[in-house]
Amino acid sequence: MKHETQDEKHPRLFEPFTFILTLITSVFGAIIGMQIIVSLGVTPNTSIIGALLAMLIARIPIAIFAKYKSVHRQNLIQTAISAATFGAANSLLIPIGIPFLMGAPELIIPMLIGAALAMFVDAAILYKLFDSKLFPAKGTWAPGVATAQAILAGDKGGKRAGLLGVGTLIGIVGSFLHIPMSAFGVAFIGNIWALSMFGIGLLFRQYSIPVFGVDVNALYIPHGIMIGAGIIALVQVSMLIFAKKKKSEPSTKDEVAATIEVADDVEFTRPIDKARKALGLGFGAYLAVALIIAITGGIITDMSPGMFIGFLFFAAFAAFVHEMIVGIAAMHSGWFPAFAVAFITLLIGMMVGFPPLALALLAGFSAATGPAFADMGYDFKTGHILRGAGKNREYEIAGRKQQYFTSMIAFGVALLTVLVTYKGYFAQNLVPPIDAVYVSTIEAGTSADVAKQLLLWAIPGAILQLIGGPSRQLGVLFATGLLILTPYAGFAVLTGIVIRLIWVKAKGKEAEAPMSILAAGFIAGDALFSFFNSVFKMGK
Repeated sequence: MKHETQDEKHPRLFEPFTFILTLITSVFGAIIGMQIIVSLGVTPNTSIIGALLAMLIARIPIAIFAKYKSVHRQNLIQTAISAATFGAANSLLIPIGIPFLMGAPELIIPMLIGAALAMFVDAAILYKLFDSKLFPAKGTWAPGVATAQAILAGDKGGKRAGLLGVGTLIGIVGSFLHIPMSAFGVAFIGNIWALSMFGIGLLFRQYSIPVFGVDVNALYIPHGIMIGAGIIALVQVSMLIFAKKKKSEPSTKDEVAATIEVADDVEFTRPIDKARKALGLGFGAYLAVALIIAITGGIITDMSPGMFIGFLFFAAFAAFVHEMIVGIAAMHSGWFPAFAVAFITLLIGMMVGFPPLALALLAGFSAATGPAFADMGYDFKTGHILRGAGKNREYEIAGRKQQYFTSMIAFGVALLTVLVTYKGYFAQNLVPPIDAVYVSTIEAGTSADVAKQLLLWAIPGAILQLIGGPSRQLGVLFATGLLILTPYAGFAVLTGIVIRLIWVKAKGKEAEAPMSILAAGFIAGDALFSFFNSVFKMGK
């Protein structure tokens, strides 16, 4: 198939037919996301579906569809459906379900406004941070790798297509046999240290009751570890942001070595000073959104002036930290514990003493951030690979900008779709299941014992994160594993790592390319099976 060379301009979203197709696929993605989140409590990864849809469009024997032989146009279509799916389900429907279940329907529209604004801010921050030292394009972003390999296989065919096909078939069969193939696949392409801790965390969560007779979730152990690891991760991020650049004209060997870090920053399309500015503006934007939610929600009268100001800063800070932790977990593991981290925010807010309605809005606001951040990271990774992994800097920046515009349009479509349909869902009591957990927690209240457990387990979480450093993220990934209950996922991750180490030792660097393509197939097969299995269950 023919596709653009990097001497040509990157395809644009606002080409008439591309724009229309983006709107159609975004509606499709938003409906899928909402339907499955209320039915099954999960959001499917529709990136692979979007890629397959774009490839099928390219094969329609009509002249207007010929342009979609371009892998870059296929990338835009895939970006649209993926953004709309996560935007509608995770960033919008989950937040507005909380006030509905609390019997406060007057808060639904204020929550929807706040969640939508938070979603757009979330995406804008990721756009400004992607391919900086904080969130490098060379990071794992495993689902993005899988989607890129699927598109490239469709474009180039040959051995690559064969390997991907084999991997996809294995992924589908493994998923049918209840083996978490995404976890197995990510083990072949991620940071081994980070994924080892992720796998160990998954095993601890699965076997804490049958082996140790302890329910780690009921004791808030994963939550405490994530709090400690998250605090240290935030400090590590801050150190990267505010680290002073060294002099760029060395005169000795020692000074040459010392300037390597400065040279590293040149590798990125987002310099650290721009990332720093984006984070500052992002926090200010979250503060403004928290104020809008509080005023439109009418909770300003429920708190003293001091508590109200505290609520604004706490909500903004929680949203900010939530997206950082979710982004780190998503980049390294391909999984992100957005529900659990929002729950941690809720627990801390309860201990602070915010009133119930304020807690409902806080939980929704926190839940709205993170998913869009993580999903856009996957989509940008897909585009980054398709555009040649940054070899042409200008083309990479231009393509990412088009993806960003596409995501924003998709989020807008998701917002309109939710606005039009949410009453129908709620009239049938169709609400994302996680909302019931948030609401029951608010109604039950918290205790000194919970605070004690969180503080106690925050200590090992902090130590583990400190030992691993910002590149390995041991604490955050261990906590992520502990927060996720997926049978045999721990075995899948650790088995994959062992096979990877043996393969690399036997073949050397030659193993990397076929290994990553097969891994992409495992992840793609798992995503395809999960998607169609979800649709089948939903239709019953």
